[in-house]
Amino acid sequence: MRIATLQFDSALEDVESNIKKADMLLFCHKDRLENLDLLVLPELAFAGYNHKSSIDIEPFLEPTGAGPSTLWAKRTARNLHCTVAVGYPENDLSGSERRAYNSLVFVDGTGETVAHTRKSFLYYTDETWASEGQGFFAGDMRLGSPLEAKKVAAGICMDINPYKFEAPWTAYEFANHTIASKAELVVLSMAWLTRLSTIELQGQDKQPDLDTVGYWLERMRPLQGPNGPETEVIVVFANRCGEEGESPLIGPVRYAGSSTVMGISRGDGRVDGEVRIWDMLGRAEEGVLIVDTMDDARYGLKRSLPAESLNGDKDPASSDQD
Repeated sequence: MRIATLQFDSALEDVESNIKKADMLLFCHKDRLENLDLLVLPELAFAGYNHKSSIDIEPFLEPTGAGPSTLWAKRTARNLHCTVAVGYPENDLSGSERRAYNSLVFVDGTGETVAHTRKSFLYYTDETWASEGQGFFAGDMRLGSPLEAKKVAAGICMDINPYKFEAPWTAYEFANHTIASKAELVVLSMAWLTRLSTIELQGQDKQPDLDTVGYWLERMRPLQGPNGPETEVIVVFANRCGEEGESPLIGPVRYAGSSTVMGISRGDGRVDGEVRIWDMLGRAEEGVLIVDTMDDARYGLKRSLPAESLNGDKDPASSDQD
């Protein structure tokens, strides 16, 4: 599969400028986007993430699968002849009571919406305006050329963490969902934070945040254990970068970038399954990560661990990232 993530610094509450920036970044890489199967954008890609209340985000809520983000996805999917996934703030008017969700929509190369999911595990910021989704996504999706059905699992950022940071670390809700759904491909749209300061980020914009990537991998740990999927699972982490000022709940808002495409294989109970990382973007790098999973990966990881760790009994230091 040829997979791309579009990582950029979204300006809060400036949808038009963010769409123009996304188009510009894709245009700069147009020669490499041929025969693309999947393009994934970050969480709330065009509206920005750090909305402080339901009042603040209200003007940027989009009708279900019909607002600026979905229209952009339809246009881009048709232009690139691939499936496009983009995160957006949803205004659901289908029930007797209006609800807002933090959502992710998938559009195929014909411009048809083929999947839609809502964030189930909310973070402190979107708890102020969004309702919880009804569970993680799993389903068949036709990708590639020629089109081939693949089992896909999808989530949004905090979905990979323990529920409300109150569930046990070892519940691994999303990772176990991936296994149960027999997913071959996992798509995660993210606005994941870093605790590094602006000064610490300076001069490191092209370097991935390996602590963040390691944490993401840790949250997918069951896939590496003896009860993991029989075949390698491709996992796409599509994050954003940049800063969005301050949040009254969490302080400075800076994003970790480091978008990554990796393949995870199961182990045998004595040795952790292998991890192949095709490539990563830097922690503050705006651009398009493009990988072909038929190519050799740039990085590999394989660890021998006690069997109890592989079964999820070890509780490493947790992180309260979205």
